[in-house]
Amino acid sequence: MRDNGVLFASPRLTALSSSSIPIPAAGVAPSSTTMTPQERRSSASLALIFAFRMLGLFLVLPVFSLEARKYPGGDDPALVGLAMGIYGLTQGFLQIPFGVASDRFGRKRVMIIGLVIFAVGSALAALAPTMAWLVAGRALQGAGAISAAVTALLADQTRDAVRTKAMAMVGASIGLMFAVSLVLSPLLNAALGLGGMFALTAALAVAGIAVVLWWVPPEPTKHVEELPTSLGASLAGVLREPALARLYFGVFMLHAVQLAMWVALPAMLVQAGLAKDHHWWVYLPAVLGSFVVMGASLFPLEKRGYLRAVFLVAVGLIALVQAGLLAVASGVPTVTGLALLLFVFFCGFNVLEASQPSMASRVAPGHSRGAALGVYNSLQSLGFFTGGALGGWLVKGYGPQVLFGVCALAMLAWLVVAWPMQAPQLRAAPAHPKAG
Repeated sequence: MRDNGVLFASPRLTALSSSSIPIPAAGVAPSSTTMTPQERRSSASLALIFAFRMLGLFLVLPVFSLEARKYPGGDDPALVGLAMGIYGLTQGFLQIPFGVASDRFGRKRVMIIGLVIFAVGSALAALAPTMAWLVAGRALQGAGAISAAVTALLADQTRDAVRTKAMAMVGASIGLMFAVSLVLSPLLNAALGLGGMFALTAALAVAGIAVVLWWVPPEPTKHVEELPTSLGASLAGVLREPALARLYFGVFMLHAVQLAMWVALPAMLVQAGLAKDHHWWVYLPAVLGSFVVMGASLFPLEKRGYLRAVFLVAVGLIALVQAGLLAVASGVPTVTGLALLLFVFFCGFNVLEASQPSMASRVAPGHSRGAALGVYNSLQSLGFFTGGALGGWLVKGYGPQVLFGVCALAMLAWLVVAWPMQAPQLRAAPAHPKAG
């Protein structure tokens, strides 16, 4: 079916999802694209939880590959890449169980457990004396796999008409924390060291627990009779849908390419003449400028029925960025050239970060939303792991040119897979969940 240029998801998926639609807020039209106070509170509080987690992770990212060299074993780029990416491996294994558990036992309970595990892993990394212990701490950080539970709760508490905006708030909080970390990272590294930044990450996780307990709105009432009878049934329902499969493939590729880039980018900026303490001069304008582009393109064009076109253009832009980085790595890098490429990268990346989880939550059956987003976030985390580990191996064995060539091919493969996609139908679902 097509309406105003939007290709709709199948009626079967729409019917499956309707059983978990929240109750309307008084005076709110079902099709309104204005958020209710409840939706704003839910979006802001859950975005803050993501922000606390991601700030802790991002603070170490700009300096990790350089500071890790000070640890015994840190002179091996492959081991450094493993330490960067192992977080994603444990996330990948545990997102599905955490997501399914949130369907059955409650989103907020699972979120608190995950944040506790994340805090313990951060503390272990803070005390790590060698690269092996640092890898162990990063792995335990990843075991606090709450992304599926958080995004599922956000989907539970928002209407389809505002879902992309809500997900964009989460994406913007992540992007903003990335930008803030680029400014703070060299300052905190000089004052606290890498271990001190991991200790700060543990404190941010504890702050996230407080937000879950006292600010996040109550969960919607659960309907246990709607749940699949087993984990296998939950997974079968969300694995056999082609629309979800394309999104799973895409989120894996996006985050593998993202982390692989950062194995080589800091060294390229140094080679271009920009000291590591000043890398934020490039990162911060690129991230903030890309927010403006996302706000001016994604939301208006989605409302007019062009979500598919915006999505595919964003994938194509990141493919072009990888080709551009290949060309730069083959010559003499310049700060201006790298800054321009990073701006274009973040324009595409932020659009995809906002639209992909929104689409996944709208396509997934409501009673298995946690399972679907568990698979989605598992593939995202496995992408992080693959990008870090494979990126380090490629740079060590073949150089950055081969790394960016592989990344360009990966993005082209995603473009081919995504081409038949359909933008899911906006269901006229209102938004004021019952407390439970």
